[in-house]
Amino acid sequence: MADNFAQTLKQQTDIVKVIGDYVKLRKAGAQNWNGLCPFHKEKSPSFSVNATHGYFYCFGCHAKGDVFTFIQKLENVTFPEAVRTVAGKMGIPMPKREFASPEEAREAGLRKQLLDLHEAATQYFEQALQQPEAARAREYLTSRDVSPEMQKQFRIGYAPDDFNAMRDAMARHFPEEALRLSGLFSSKEQSDDSRPVGPMYARFRKRITFPIANEQGRTIAFTARALDSDEKSGPKYLNSPETALYSKGSVLFNLHRAKQPMRDQNYGLLVEGQMDCLRVFSAGIQPVIATSGTAFTEHQVRLLSRFTKRVIVNFDPDTAGANAAEKSLALLTEEGFEVRIVTLEGGLDPDGFIRQHGVAMYAEALRTAKPHADYLIERARALFPQRTADAKVKAINFLLPHIRRLPSEIARLDFAADAAQKLGVDASLMRKELQQAATQRLGSIKQSVAAEMSETEKILLRALTLAPEQKARRRAAQELAAHPEWLEGMAAADLLEALAQAPLDEPVDAMAVAPDDRSREMLARVLAEELPVDPEVLAADIANVLHALERRRLESRMRELRGMSAEAERRGDDTMRRQLGAEIMDVHRKLRTL
Repeated sequence: MADNFAQTLKQQTDIVKVIGDYVKLRKAGAQNWNGLCPFHKEKSPSFSVNATHGYFYCFGCHAKGDVFTFIQKLENVTFPEAVRTVAGKMGIPMPKREFASPEEAREAGLRKQLLDLHEAATQYFEQALQQPEAARAREYLTSRDVSPEMQKQFRIGYAPDDFNAMRDAMARHFPEEALRLSGLFSSKEQSDDSRPVGPMYARFRKRITFPIANEQGRTIAFTARALDSDEKSGPKYLNSPETALYSKGSVLFNLHRAKQPMRDQNYGLLVEGQMDCLRVFSAGIQPVIATSGTAFTEHQVRLLSRFTKRVIVNFDPDTAGANAAEKSLALLTEEGFEVRIVTLEGGLDPDGFIRQHGVAMYAEALRTAKPHADYLIERARALFPQRTADAKVKAINFLLPHIRRLPSEIARLDFAADAAQKLGVDASLMRKELQQAATQRLGSIKQSVAAEMSETEKILLRALTLAPEQKARRRAAQELAAHPEWLEGMAAADLLEALAQAPLDEPVDAMAVAPDDRSREMLARVLAEELPVDPEVLAADIANVLHALERRRLESRMRELRGMSAEAERRGDDTMRRQLGAEIMDVHRKLRTL
Protein backbone atom coordinates (compact mmCIF):
# COMPACT_ATOMS: atom_id res chain seq x y z
CA MET A 1 0.00 0.00 0.00
CA ALA A 2 1.53 3.28 -1.05
CA ASP A 3 3.06 5.33 1.76
CA ASN A 4 1.83 8.62 0.31
CA PHE A 5 -1.79 7.45 0.31
CA ALA A 6 -1.67 6.30 3.95
CA GLN A 7 -0.07 9.57 5.04
CA THR A 8 -2.51 11.66 3.01
CA LEU A 9 -5.43 9.66 4.41
CA LYS A 10 -4.23 10.16 7.99
CA GLN A 11 -3.93 13.92 7.43
CA GLN A 12 -7.47 14.06 6.06
CA THR A 13 -8.98 11.80 8.73
CA ASP A 14 -10.89 13.13 11.70
CA ILE A 15 -9.55 10.77 14.37
CA VAL A 16 -12.26 11.84 16.81
CA LYS A 17 -14.96 10.86 14.30
CA VAL A 18 -13.39 7.46 13.57
CA ILE A 19 -12.70 6.52 17.19
CA GLY A 20 -16.08 7.96 18.14
CA ASP A 21 -17.68 5.14 16.15
CA TYR A 22 -16.27 2.75 18.77
CA VAL A 23 -15.92 4.82 21.95
CA LYS A 24 -18.32 7.39 23.37
CA LEU A 25 -16.10 10.48 23.61
CA ARG A 26 -16.63 13.71 25.55
CA LYS A 27 -14.81 16.96 24.87
CA ALA A 28 -12.15 17.66 27.50
CA GLY A 29 -10.40 20.81 26.31
CA ALA A 30 -9.70 22.55 23.05
CA GLN A 31 -8.34 19.51 21.22
CA ASN A 32 -8.74 16.58 23.64
CA TRP A 33 -11.57 14.10 23.98
CA ASN A 34 -11.98 11.51 26.75
CA GLY A 35 -13.82 8.22 27.07
CA LEU A 36 -13.74 4.72 28.54
CA CYS A 37 -10.84 2.72 27.13
CA PRO A 38 -11.98 -0.07 24.76
CA PHE A 39 -8.82 -2.09 25.44
CA HIS A 40 -9.40 -2.74 29.15
CA LYS A 41 -12.33 -2.57 31.55
CA GLU A 42 -12.62 0.65 33.52
CA LYS A 43 -15.31 2.73 35.21
CA SER A 44 -13.61 6.14 35.02
CA PRO A 45 -12.44 7.42 31.63
CA SER A 46 -8.66 7.32 31.15
CA PHE A 47 -8.68 7.11 27.36
CA SER A 48 -7.70 10.34 25.59
CA VAL A 49 -7.83 11.36 21.91
CA ASN A 50 -5.93 14.40 20.64
CA ALA A 51 -7.59 15.84 17.53
CA THR A 52 -4.70 18.15 16.59
CA HIS A 53 -1.89 15.61 16.67
CA GLY A 54 -4.03 12.65 15.62
CA TYR A 55 -3.18 10.18 18.36
CA PHE A 56 -4.84 8.32 21.23
CA TYR A 57 -3.42 7.35 24.60
CA CYS A 58 -4.78 5.44 27.59
CA PHE A 59 -3.42 6.46 30.97
CA GLY A 60 -4.69 3.18 32.41
CA CYS A 61 -3.33 0.45 30.13
CA HIS A 62 -0.92 2.71 28.16
CA ALA A 63 -2.32 1.77 24.76
CA LYS A 64 -1.33 4.43 22.24
CA GLY A 65 -1.01 5.17 18.53
CA ASP A 66 -2.61 6.83 15.54
CA VAL A 67 -5.96 6.12 13.90
CA PHE A 68 -4.57 3.11 12.01
CA THR A 69 -3.11 1.61 15.19
CA PHE A 70 -6.48 2.00 16.90
CA ILE A 71 -8.31 0.10 14.15
CA GLN A 72 -5.60 -2.58 14.05
CA LYS A 73 -5.84 -3.18 17.79
CA LEU A 74 -9.61 -3.04 18.11
CA GLU A 75 -10.57 -4.90 14.93
CA ASN A 76 -7.54 -7.25 15.05
CA VAL A 77 -6.59 -6.51 11.44
CA THR A 78 -3.39 -5.77 9.54
CA PHE A 79 -2.16 -2.29 8.70
CA PRO A 80 -3.45 -2.42 5.08
CA GLU A 81 -6.86 -3.57 6.32
CA ALA A 82 -6.90 -0.73 8.85
CA VAL A 83 -6.15 1.78 6.09
CA ARG A 84 -9.03 0.39 4.04
CA THR A 85 -11.37 0.65 7.05
CA VAL A 86 -10.43 4.27 7.74
CA ALA A 87 -10.75 5.19 4.07
CA GLY A 88 -14.22 3.69 4.00
CA LYS A 89 -15.30 5.59 7.09
CA MET A 90 -14.02 8.86 5.64
CA GLY A 91 -15.50 8.21 2.19
CA ILE A 92 -12.09 8.46 0.52
CA PRO A 93 -11.59 6.07 -2.42
CA MET A 94 -8.74 3.60 -2.15
CA PRO A 95 -6.08 3.18 -4.83
CA LYS A 96 -6.59 0.11 -6.98
CA ARG A 97 -6.32 -2.83 -4.62
CA GLU A 98 -3.75 -5.57 -5.10
CA PHE A 99 -4.82 -8.92 -3.66
CA ALA A 100 -2.46 -11.33 -1.96
CA SER A 101 -3.92 -14.36 -3.73
CA PRO A 102 -6.52 -15.30 -6.33
CA GLU A 103 -8.68 -16.66 -3.48
CA GLU A 104 -8.63 -13.31 -1.67
CA ALA A 105 -9.54 -11.49 -4.87
CA ARG A 106 -12.39 -13.93 -5.51
CA GLU A 107 -13.81 -13.54 -1.98
CA ALA A 108 -13.68 -9.74 -2.21
CA GLY A 109 -15.36 -9.82 -5.60
CA LEU A 110 -18.09 -12.14 -4.38
CA ARG A 111 -18.81 -9.96 -1.35
CA LYS A 112 -19.18 -6.91 -3.61
CA GLN A 113 -21.53 -8.88 -5.88
CA LEU A 114 -23.66 -9.88 -2.88
CA LEU A 115 -23.91 -6.27 -1.70
CA ASP A 116 -24.84 -5.11 -5.20
CA LEU A 117 -27.34 -7.96 -5.52
CA HIS A 118 -29.07 -6.96 -2.27
CA GLU A 119 -29.28 -3.36 -3.44
CA ALA A 120 -30.78 -4.55 -6.73
CA ALA A 121 -33.26 -6.72 -4.77
CA THR A 122 -34.23 -3.74 -2.62
CA GLN A 123 -34.99 -1.68 -5.72
CA TYR A 124 -36.86 -4.62 -7.28
CA PHE A 125 -39.13 -4.92 -4.23
CA GLU A 126 -39.64 -1.14 -4.03
CA GLN A 127 -40.76 -1.03 -7.66
CA ALA A 128 -43.00 -4.08 -7.19
CA LEU A 129 -44.84 -2.31 -4.36
CA GLN A 130 -46.08 0.26 -6.88
CA GLN A 131 -47.48 -2.35 -9.28
CA PRO A 132 -51.19 -3.37 -9.48
CA GLU A 133 -50.46 -6.79 -7.98
CA ALA A 134 -49.31 -5.09 -4.75
CA ALA A 135 -52.68 -3.41 -4.07
CA ARG A 136 -53.30 -5.60 -0.99
CA ALA A 137 -49.84 -4.81 0.33
CA ARG A 138 -50.44 -1.07 -0.03
CA GLU A 139 -53.84 -1.43 1.65
CA TYR A 140 -52.25 -3.25 4.56
CA LEU A 141 -49.57 -0.56 4.96
CA THR A 142 -52.25 2.14 4.86
CA SER A 143 -54.25 0.29 7.52
CA ARG A 144 -51.13 0.33 9.72
CA ASP A 145 -50.67 4.08 9.11
CA VAL A 146 -47.45 3.49 7.20
CA SER A 147 -47.40 6.56 4.97
CA PRO A 148 -45.80 6.71 1.52
CA GLU A 149 -43.07 8.84 3.12
CA MET A 150 -42.33 6.09 5.65
CA GLN A 151 -42.35 3.50 2.89
CA LYS A 152 -39.78 5.51 0.97
CA GLN A 153 -37.62 6.32 3.99
CA PHE A 154 -37.37 2.68 5.10
CA ARG A 155 -37.36 1.30 1.54
CA ILE A 156 -40.34 -0.97 2.19
CA GLY A 157 -41.20 -3.17 -0.79
CA TYR A 158 -43.26 -6.09 -2.00
CA ALA A 159 -42.17 -9.55 -3.11
CA PRO A 160 -44.49 -10.67 -5.94
CA ASP A 161 -46.27 -14.01 -5.77
CA ASP A 162 -43.98 -15.48 -8.43
CA PHE A 163 -41.36 -18.22 -8.17
CA ASN A 164 -39.20 -17.19 -11.11
CA ALA A 165 -39.57 -13.50 -12.04
CA MET A 166 -37.05 -12.10 -9.56
CA ARG A 167 -34.52 -14.86 -10.27
CA ASP A 168 -34.75 -14.20 -14.01
CA ALA A 169 -34.41 -10.44 -13.49
CA MET A 170 -31.32 -10.80 -11.26
CA ALA A 171 -29.73 -13.49 -13.44
CA ARG A 172 -29.32 -10.91 -16.22
CA HIS A 173 -26.88 -8.95 -14.04
CA PHE A 174 -25.36 -11.37 -11.51
CA PRO A 175 -23.63 -14.77 -11.77
CA GLU A 176 -25.35 -17.92 -10.56
CA GLU A 177 -22.93 -18.35 -7.65
CA ALA A 178 -23.92 -14.97 -6.20
CA LEU A 179 -27.62 -15.81 -6.58
CA ARG A 180 -27.18 -19.12 -4.77
CA LEU A 181 -25.16 -17.61 -1.91
CA SER A 182 -27.36 -14.55 -1.41
CA GLY A 183 -30.14 -16.15 0.64
CA LEU A 184 -32.69 -14.54 -1.68
CA PHE A 185 -33.45 -17.84 -3.41
CA SER A 186 -34.28 -21.36 -2.28
CA SER A 187 -34.13 -24.79 -3.83
CA LYS A 188 -35.67 -28.14 -3.02
CA GLU A 189 -32.20 -29.66 -3.38
CA GLN A 190 -29.54 -28.79 -0.79
CA SER A 191 -25.80 -29.42 -0.65
CA ASP A 192 -24.07 -30.75 2.46
CA ASP A 193 -23.56 -27.18 3.68
CA SER A 194 -27.28 -26.32 3.10
CA ARG A 195 -26.70 -24.27 -0.05
CA PRO A 196 -29.27 -24.57 -2.85
CA VAL A 197 -27.94 -26.72 -5.69
CA GLY A 198 -31.04 -27.46 -7.76
CA PRO A 199 -33.32 -25.09 -9.67
CA MET A 200 -33.74 -21.84 -7.73
CA TYR A 201 -36.94 -20.01 -6.86
CA ALA A 202 -37.65 -16.82 -4.97
CA ARG A 203 -37.52 -17.25 -1.16
CA PHE A 204 -39.85 -14.28 -0.53
CA ARG A 205 -43.24 -14.38 -2.26
CA LYS A 206 -46.46 -12.45 -1.62
CA ARG A 207 -44.83 -10.61 1.27
CA ILE A 208 -44.10 -7.04 2.33
CA THR A 209 -40.33 -6.64 2.55
CA PHE A 210 -38.25 -4.66 5.02
CA PRO A 211 -34.53 -4.30 4.20
CA ILE A 212 -32.02 -5.03 6.97
CA ALA A 213 -28.93 -2.83 6.60
CA ASN A 214 -25.41 -3.03 7.97
CA GLU A 215 -23.83 -0.23 9.97
CA GLN A 216 -22.95 1.61 6.76
CA GLY A 217 -26.55 1.50 5.52
CA ARG A 218 -26.04 -1.18 2.83
CA THR A 219 -28.80 -3.78 2.55
CA ILE A 220 -27.55 -7.22 3.64
CA ALA A 221 -30.79 -9.14 4.31
CA PHE A 222 -34.59 -8.86 4.49
CA THR A 223 -37.49 -9.46 6.82
CA ALA A 224 -40.71 -10.19 4.93
CA ARG A 225 -44.28 -10.22 6.30
CA ALA A 226 -46.85 -12.56 4.79
CA LEU A 227 -50.10 -11.06 3.52
CA ASP A 228 -52.01 -14.30 4.07
CA SER A 229 -52.32 -16.16 7.35
CA ASP A 230 -52.98 -19.72 6.19
CA GLU A 231 -50.53 -22.58 6.72
CA LYS A 232 -49.56 -22.58 3.05
CA SER A 233 -48.15 -19.06 3.41
CA GLY A 234 -45.57 -20.10 6.00
CA PRO A 235 -44.53 -18.04 9.02
CA LYS A 236 -45.92 -14.55 9.56
CA TYR A 237 -42.41 -13.10 9.32
CA LEU A 238 -39.73 -14.75 7.20
CA ASN A 239 -36.10 -13.66 7.54
CA SER A 240 -33.10 -14.09 5.27
CA PRO A 241 -30.89 -17.02 6.27
CA GLU A 242 -27.33 -16.56 7.50
CA THR A 243 -25.03 -15.58 4.63
CA ALA A 244 -21.56 -14.20 4.06
CA LEU A 245 -23.09 -10.75 4.59
CA TYR A 246 -25.63 -11.42 7.32
CA SER A 247 -25.45 -12.96 10.77
CA LYS A 248 -28.67 -12.18 12.59
CA GLY A 249 -27.06 -12.25 16.03
CA SER A 250 -24.58 -9.58 14.95
CA VAL A 251 -26.99 -7.03 13.47
CA LEU A 252 -29.14 -4.35 15.08
CA PHE A 253 -32.00 -3.22 12.88
CA ASN A 254 -31.93 0.56 12.12
CA LEU A 255 -28.45 1.01 13.66
CA HIS A 256 -27.16 3.03 10.68
CA ARG A 257 -29.87 5.63 11.33
CA ALA A 258 -29.88 5.47 15.13
CA LYS A 259 -26.17 5.47 15.97
CA GLN A 260 -25.64 9.22 15.81
CA PRO A 261 -28.85 10.03 17.73
CA MET A 262 -27.74 7.51 20.38
CA ARG A 263 -24.42 9.32 20.75
CA ASP A 264 -26.06 12.74 20.80
CA GLN A 265 -28.82 11.84 23.30
CA ASN A 266 -26.78 9.30 25.28
CA TYR A 267 -29.32 6.50 25.29
CA GLY A 268 -30.64 3.76 23.07
CA LEU A 269 -34.21 2.45 22.86
CA LEU A 270 -34.40 -1.30 22.24
CA VAL A 271 -37.67 -2.61 20.79
CA GLU A 272 -38.69 -6.06 19.62
CA GLY A 273 -39.84 -5.74 16.02
CA GLN A 274 -39.20 -3.84 12.83
CA MET A 275 -42.67 -2.23 12.73
CA ASP A 276 -42.20 -0.95 16.28
CA CYS A 277 -38.81 0.44 15.30
CA LEU A 278 -40.16 2.14 12.16
CA ARG A 279 -43.07 3.71 14.03
CA VAL A 280 -40.95 5.07 16.87
CA PHE A 281 -38.27 6.45 14.56
CA SER A 282 -40.79 8.08 12.24
CA ALA A 283 -42.51 9.68 15.24
CA GLY A 284 -39.28 11.54 15.98
CA ILE A 285 -37.70 9.32 18.65
CA GLN A 286 -34.60 8.39 16.71
CA PRO A 287 -32.19 6.50 19.03
CA VAL A 288 -34.27 3.34 18.40
CA ILE A 289 -33.03 -0.08 17.30
CA ALA A 290 -34.51 -3.56 17.15
CA THR A 291 -33.25 -7.10 17.31
CA SER A 292 -33.38 -8.84 13.96
CA GLY A 293 -35.37 -12.03 14.22
CA THR A 294 -33.39 -13.33 17.19
CA ALA A 295 -32.92 -12.98 20.91
CA PHE A 296 -30.54 -10.25 22.03
CA THR A 297 -26.94 -11.52 21.85
CA GLU A 298 -23.59 -10.70 23.46
CA HIS A 299 -22.30 -9.50 20.09
CA GLN A 300 -25.19 -7.04 19.84
CA VAL A 301 -24.49 -5.82 23.38
CA ARG A 302 -20.86 -5.08 22.47
CA LEU A 303 -22.01 -3.36 19.30
CA LEU A 304 -24.46 -1.20 21.23
CA SER A 305 -21.84 -0.27 23.83
CA ARG A 306 -19.89 1.62 21.16
CA PHE A 307 -22.61 4.27 21.10
CA THR A 308 -24.11 4.42 24.60
CA LYS A 309 -24.21 2.63 27.95
CA ARG A 310 -27.77 3.73 28.75
CA VAL A 311 -30.65 1.64 27.36
CA ILE A 312 -34.43 1.66 27.63
CA VAL A 313 -35.98 -1.73 26.83
CA ASN A 314 -39.54 -1.76 25.44
CA PHE A 315 -40.48 -5.27 24.40
CA ASP A 316 -44.01 -6.58 23.90
CA PRO A 317 -45.87 -7.09 27.22
CA ASP A 318 -46.85 -10.71 26.50
CA THR A 319 -45.04 -13.66 28.08
CA ALA A 320 -42.57 -14.03 25.22
CA GLY A 321 -41.78 -10.31 25.34
CA ALA A 322 -41.29 -10.40 29.12
CA ASN A 323 -38.94 -13.38 28.83
CA ALA A 324 -37.00 -11.64 26.07
CA ALA A 325 -36.74 -8.51 28.22
CA GLU A 326 -35.35 -10.54 31.13
CA LYS A 327 -32.69 -12.15 28.93
CA SER A 328 -31.75 -8.78 27.49
CA LEU A 329 -31.46 -7.35 31.00
CA ALA A 330 -29.06 -10.11 31.96
CA LEU A 331 -26.71 -9.38 29.07
CA LEU A 332 -26.88 -5.60 29.42
CA THR A 333 -26.39 -5.41 33.19
CA GLU A 334 -23.40 -7.78 33.05
CA GLU A 335 -21.73 -5.27 30.73
CA GLY A 336 -22.41 -2.35 33.06
CA PHE A 337 -25.29 -0.76 31.16
CA GLU A 338 -27.76 1.50 32.96
CA VAL A 339 -31.05 -0.15 32.00
CA ARG A 340 -34.67 0.95 32.33
CA ILE A 341 -37.84 -0.90 31.30
CA VAL A 342 -41.04 0.42 29.71
CA THR A 343 -44.31 -1.45 30.15
CA LEU A 344 -47.04 0.22 28.11
CA GLU A 345 -50.64 0.47 29.28
CA GLY A 346 -53.28 -1.70 27.69
CA GLY A 347 -50.86 -4.45 26.68
CA LEU A 348 -49.86 -2.49 23.56
CA ASP A 349 -46.62 -2.65 21.64
CA PRO A 350 -44.86 0.63 20.71
CA ASP A 351 -46.43 0.74 17.25
CA GLY A 352 -49.98 0.31 18.56
CA PHE A 353 -49.44 2.65 21.52
CA ILE A 354 -48.19 5.55 19.38
CA ARG A 355 -51.00 5.11 16.87
CA GLN A 356 -53.62 5.11 19.64
CA HIS A 357 -52.21 7.62 22.10
CA GLY A 358 -49.66 9.67 20.18
CA VAL A 359 -45.94 10.19 20.47
CA ALA A 360 -46.20 12.64 23.41
CA MET A 361 -47.65 9.96 25.69
CA TYR A 362 -45.06 7.47 24.45
CA ALA A 363 -42.25 9.93 25.18
CA GLU A 364 -43.67 10.34 28.70
CA ALA A 365 -43.67 6.56 29.13
CA LEU A 366 -39.99 6.53 28.18
CA ARG A 367 -39.27 9.37 30.62
CA THR A 368 -40.86 7.43 33.49
CA ALA A 369 -39.34 4.06 32.57
CA LYS A 370 -38.61 1.90 35.62
CA PRO A 371 -35.06 1.06 36.69
CA HIS A 372 -34.40 -2.57 35.86
CA ALA A 373 -34.28 -3.58 39.55
CA ASP A 374 -37.75 -2.16 40.22
CA TYR A 375 -39.11 -3.88 37.10
CA LEU A 376 -37.69 -7.26 38.10
CA ILE A 377 -38.95 -7.04 41.68
CA GLU A 378 -42.45 -6.20 40.40
CA ARG A 379 -42.22 -9.10 37.97
CA ALA A 380 -41.19 -11.48 40.76
CA ARG A 381 -44.17 -10.36 42.85
CA ALA A 382 -46.50 -10.82 39.86
CA LEU A 383 -45.18 -14.31 39.10
CA PHE A 384 -45.40 -15.42 42.75
CA PRO A 385 -48.18 -13.28 44.27
CA GLN A 386 -48.85 -15.40 47.34
CA ARG A 387 -47.26 -14.26 50.59
CA THR A 388 -46.35 -17.83 51.58
CA ALA A 389 -42.81 -18.94 52.43
CA ASP A 390 -42.70 -21.09 49.29
CA ALA A 391 -43.68 -18.15 47.06
CA LYS A 392 -41.03 -15.95 48.67
CA VAL A 393 -38.35 -18.58 48.03
CA LYS A 394 -39.39 -18.79 44.39
CA ALA A 395 -39.34 -15.00 44.05
CA ILE A 396 -35.85 -14.84 45.58
CA ASN A 397 -34.60 -17.58 43.26
CA PHE A 398 -36.03 -15.65 40.31
CA LEU A 399 -34.17 -12.46 41.32
CA LEU A 400 -30.82 -13.84 42.46
CA PRO A 401 -29.39 -14.54 38.98
CA HIS A 402 -30.17 -10.95 37.99
CA ILE A 403 -28.67 -9.51 41.18
CA ARG A 404 -25.41 -11.41 40.94
CA ARG A 405 -24.85 -10.29 37.34
CA LEU A 406 -24.46 -6.67 38.40
CA PRO A 407 -20.76 -5.69 38.15
CA SER A 408 -20.94 -3.30 41.15
CA GLU A 409 -21.05 -4.78 44.65
CA ILE A 410 -22.86 -1.66 45.91
CA ALA A 411 -25.53 -2.08 43.24
CA ARG A 412 -25.92 -5.76 44.16
CA LEU A 413 -26.40 -4.96 47.84
CA ASP A 414 -28.88 -2.16 47.09
CA PHE A 415 -30.87 -4.44 44.78
CA ALA A 416 -30.89 -7.22 47.38
CA ALA A 417 -31.97 -4.87 50.20
CA ASP A 418 -34.78 -3.40 48.09
CA ALA A 419 -35.97 -6.86 47.05
CA ALA A 420 -35.91 -8.10 50.65
CA GLN A 421 -37.98 -5.15 51.83
CA LYS A 422 -40.60 -5.48 49.07
CA LEU A 423 -40.85 -9.28 49.34
CA GLY A 424 -41.01 -9.26 53.14
CA VAL A 425 -37.79 -11.24 53.53
CA ASP A 426 -35.07 -10.72 56.14
CA ALA A 427 -32.28 -8.65 54.53
CA SER A 428 -29.48 -10.71 56.13
CA LEU A 429 -31.00 -13.89 54.67
CA MET A 430 -31.08 -12.24 51.23
CA ARG A 431 -27.39 -11.31 51.53
CA LYS A 432 -26.54 -14.88 52.56
CA GLU A 433 -28.37 -16.30 49.54
CA LEU A 434 -26.55 -13.81 47.33
CA GLN A 435 -23.17 -14.90 48.71
CA GLN A 436 -23.97 -18.57 48.10
CA ALA A 437 -25.13 -17.77 44.56
CA ALA A 438 -21.86 -15.96 43.90
CA THR A 439 -19.91 -19.04 45.02
CA GLN A 440 -21.99 -21.27 42.75
CA ARG A 441 -21.42 -18.85 39.89
CA LEU A 442 -17.65 -19.31 40.16
CA GLY A 443 -18.18 -23.02 39.65
CA SER A 444 -20.40 -22.42 36.62
CA ILE A 445 -17.78 -20.11 35.13
CA LYS A 446 -15.16 -22.84 35.43
CA GLN A 447 -17.51 -25.27 33.70
CA SER A 448 -18.22 -22.81 30.88
CA VAL A 449 -14.48 -22.30 30.38
CA ALA A 450 -14.02 -26.03 30.16
CA ALA A 451 -16.79 -26.22 27.56
CA GLU A 452 -14.98 -23.75 25.30
CA MET A 453 -12.62 -26.41 23.95
CA SER A 454 -12.63 -26.88 20.22
CA GLU A 455 -12.89 -30.26 18.51
CA THR A 456 -9.20 -29.90 17.62
CA GLU A 457 -8.27 -29.70 21.30
CA LYS A 458 -10.46 -32.69 22.15
CA ILE A 459 -8.80 -34.83 19.46
CA LEU A 460 -5.36 -33.85 20.72
CA LEU A 461 -6.31 -34.67 24.32
CA ARG A 462 -7.64 -38.09 23.31
CA ALA A 463 -4.43 -38.84 21.43
CA LEU A 464 -2.13 -37.69 24.25
CA THR A 465 -3.86 -39.99 26.76
CA LEU A 466 -3.47 -43.17 24.65
CA ALA A 467 -1.27 -46.16 25.51
CA PRO A 468 2.49 -45.82 24.75
CA GLU A 469 2.36 -48.12 21.73
CA GLN A 470 -0.16 -45.94 19.90
CA LYS A 471 1.56 -43.97 17.12
CA ALA A 472 -1.02 -41.19 17.32
CA ARG A 473 0.14 -40.35 20.85
CA ARG A 474 3.82 -40.22 19.91
CA ARG A 475 3.21 -38.09 16.83
CA ALA A 476 0.94 -35.64 18.63
CA ALA A 477 3.39 -35.25 21.53
CA GLN A 478 6.43 -34.79 19.30
CA GLU A 479 4.74 -32.27 17.01
CA LEU A 480 3.32 -30.20 19.87
CA ALA A 481 6.66 -30.19 21.65
CA ALA A 482 8.31 -28.96 18.44
CA HIS A 483 5.62 -26.33 17.77
CA PRO A 484 4.44 -24.84 21.08
CA GLU A 485 3.14 -21.84 19.12
CA TRP A 486 0.32 -24.06 17.82
CA LEU A 487 -1.21 -23.99 21.30
CA GLU A 488 -1.56 -20.22 21.42
CA GLY A 489 -5.14 -19.17 22.09
CA MET A 490 -6.36 -22.68 22.98
CA ALA A 491 -8.52 -23.07 26.07
CA ALA A 492 -6.62 -26.27 26.97
CA ALA A 493 -3.14 -24.96 26.12
CA ASP A 494 -1.59 -25.60 29.57
CA LEU A 495 -3.04 -29.10 29.74
CA LEU A 496 -1.92 -30.03 26.22
CA GLU A 497 1.58 -28.72 26.87
CA ALA A 498 1.86 -30.77 30.09
CA LEU A 499 0.63 -33.97 28.41
CA ALA A 500 2.96 -33.46 25.42
CA GLN A 501 5.94 -33.33 27.78
CA ALA A 502 5.02 -36.54 29.62
CA PRO A 503 7.31 -39.60 29.00
CA LEU A 504 6.29 -41.41 25.81
CA ASP A 505 7.43 -44.92 26.77
CA GLU A 506 5.01 -45.44 29.67
CA PRO A 507 1.29 -44.97 30.34
CA VAL A 508 0.37 -41.43 31.23
CA ASP A 509 -1.56 -40.60 34.40
CA ALA A 510 -3.34 -37.71 32.75
CA MET A 511 -5.12 -36.45 35.87
CA ALA A 512 -1.84 -36.34 37.76
CA VAL A 513 -0.13 -34.51 34.90
CA ALA A 514 -2.92 -31.91 34.59
CA PRO A 515 -1.50 -28.68 36.06
CA ASP A 516 -4.60 -27.36 37.89
CA ASP A 517 -8.27 -27.94 38.74
CA ARG A 518 -9.43 -26.19 35.58
CA SER A 519 -7.34 -28.54 33.43
CA ARG A 520 -8.61 -31.59 35.31
CA GLU A 521 -12.17 -30.38 34.71
CA MET A 522 -11.47 -30.11 30.97
CA LEU A 523 -9.82 -33.51 30.82
CA ALA A 524 -12.65 -35.16 32.71
CA ARG A 525 -15.19 -33.75 30.26
CA VAL A 526 -13.28 -35.06 27.24
CA LEU A 527 -12.60 -38.51 28.69
CA ALA A 528 -16.23 -38.83 29.82
CA GLU A 529 -17.49 -38.68 26.24
CA GLU A 530 -16.70 -42.39 25.81
CA LEU A 531 -16.17 -42.21 22.08
CA PRO A 532 -14.84 -45.31 20.32
CA VAL A 533 -11.11 -44.82 19.73
CA ASP A 534 -10.18 -46.67 16.53
CA PRO A 535 -6.38 -46.36 16.24
CA GLU A 536 -6.45 -45.84 12.46
CA VAL A 537 -9.25 -43.28 12.62
CA LEU A 538 -7.56 -41.39 15.44
CA ALA A 539 -4.24 -41.45 13.59
CA ALA A 540 -5.96 -39.92 10.55
CA ASP A 541 -7.67 -37.33 12.76
CA ILE A 542 -4.35 -36.40 14.34
CA ALA A 543 -2.72 -36.04 10.92
CA ASN A 544 -5.52 -33.73 9.79
CA VAL A 545 -5.39 -31.68 13.00
CA LEU A 546 -1.62 -31.20 12.90
CA HIS A 547 -1.83 -30.25 9.24
CA ALA A 548 -4.55 -27.69 10.02
CA LEU A 549 -2.59 -26.24 12.96
CA GLU A 550 0.50 -25.73 10.83
CA ARG A 551 -1.54 -24.11 8.08
CA ARG A 552 -3.21 -21.83 10.62
CA ARG A 553 0.20 -20.86 12.01
CA LEU A 554 1.59 -20.10 8.56
CA GLU A 555 -1.48 -18.10 7.53
CA SER A 556 -1.27 -16.10 10.75
CA ARG A 557 2.42 -15.46 10.18
CA MET A 558 1.69 -14.40 6.60
CA ARG A 559 -0.81 -11.81 7.84
CA GLU A 560 1.72 -10.50 10.34
CA LEU A 561 4.46 -10.29 7.72
CA ARG A 562 2.25 -8.42 5.26
CA GLY A 563 1.28 -5.92 7.92
CA MET A 564 4.93 -5.46 8.94
CA SER A 565 5.97 -5.10 5.31
CA ALA A 566 3.31 -2.45 4.71
CA GLU A 567 4.49 -0.62 7.80
CA ALA A 568 8.13 -0.83 6.64
CA GLU A 569 7.10 0.51 3.24
CA ARG A 570 5.21 3.32 4.93
CA ARG A 571 8.35 4.23 6.89
CA GLY A 572 10.57 3.91 3.83
CA ASP A 573 12.66 1.11 5.41
CA ASP A 574 13.74 -0.75 2.25
CA THR A 575 16.15 -3.09 4.08
CA MET A 576 13.45 -4.34 6.43
CA ARG A 577 10.99 -4.62 3.54
CA ARG A 578 13.40 -6.85 1.59
CA GLN A 579 13.98 -9.07 4.61
CA LEU A 580 10.27 -9.39 5.20
CA GLY A 581 9.71 -10.06 1.50
CA ALA A 582 12.10 -13.00 1.63
CA GLU A 583 10.27 -14.49 4.61
CA ILE A 584 6.91 -13.90 2.92
CA MET A 585 8.14 -15.91 -0.09
CA ASP A 586 9.37 -18.69 2.22
CA VAL A 587 6.02 -18.88 4.08
CA HIS A 588 4.17 -18.81 0.76
CA ARG A 589 6.21 -21.79 -0.47
CA LYS A 590 5.44 -23.73 2.70
CA LEU A 591 1.73 -23.02 2.36
CA ARG A 592 1.76 -24.30 -1.22
CA THR A 593 3.36 -27.58 -0.14
CA LEU A 594 0.81 -28.26 2.61
